Amino acid sequence: MWKDFFYYSRSERRVILLLLGLLIILGISWLVCWRLYRTEYVRQEDSAEIDSFLASVKQRETAYAKRNYTASGVRKGQEVVLFDFNPNTADSVQLKKLGLPSFVVRNILRYREKGGTFRTPEAFARIYGLKEEQYLLLKPYIQIPPREENKQDSVCEQVKIQRIEKYPEGTLVALNEADTAQLKRIPGVGSGIAKMIVAYRNRLGGFVRLEQLQEILHVDTCLNKWFVVQGTPFRKIRVNKDGLDKLRNHPYMDFYKAKAILEYRRKRGNIKGLSRLSLFEEFTEKDLQRLSPYLSFE
Repeated sequence: MWKDFFYYSRSERRVILLLLGLLIILGISWLVCWRLYRTEYVRQEDSAEIDSFLASVKQRETAYAKRNYTASGVRKGQEVVLFDFNPNTADSVQLKKLGLPSFVVRNILRYREKGGTFRTPEAFARIYGLKEEQYLLLKPYIQIPPREENKQDSVCEQVKIQRIEKYPEGTLVALNEADTAQLKRIPGVGSGIAKMIVAYRNRLGGFVRLEQLQEILHVDTCLNKWFVVQGTPFRKIRVNKDGLDKLRNHPYMDFYKAKAILEYRRKRGNIKGLSRLSLFEEFTEKDLQRLSPYLSFE
């Protein structure tokens, strides 16, 4: 056949090849369309099977619930004992005896663990999962003592009794030696500010001026009268020995200052004194004034 093909003229051969190409393209297109149709058909069948399976599961769950629970929401076969109870103190065993499902009991216990308190029977009705029929059945047995309504007031009274005794006016506290317990005895200083003062003192290596207290958030100048600064810093920056992390951890340093020191040490050796640091463009005159008590060039 192919030998006869070459007896045709060039234009006739082109027409024949074009027709063959079109036939091939049509065949491929038909094959692709058939595969797509088949895939979509299978997907639809799978989807229908999945929907049918989920529907049957839902029907079984509904039938199970109808078989095992009464109209009041109590599981059939479960022995229900109705008695007076306090929803703020009843344990899981008592709550289950009242006919409450396990998941409702868990919700009650979790609510109480997070600090929740049932102040009225109506508050108990809002617990997640508790059905209205169950609540109406238990409502006559809910007993919440009046004293629990004033529990918050009693806690406040206990806090007043346990309030820390403050220092009298004129007392001076050693700023570099006081712990958080001593700091909290200063009027106007609570637990949070006391912790911030100690943390900042440790980062500095010790206070050298009372004015440094105002570098701490929420510390006002009115607190300065309660403190006295004694001695020199208990920890200094070792300019020629400390690494990058230790250098930049100081409140008066940063990454660029620490990097400049390390680069100088790597290229030229130890830094002899403060005058050498003054030549670094990373250090301003104010930086050097604040840092001078904390630098050691040994």
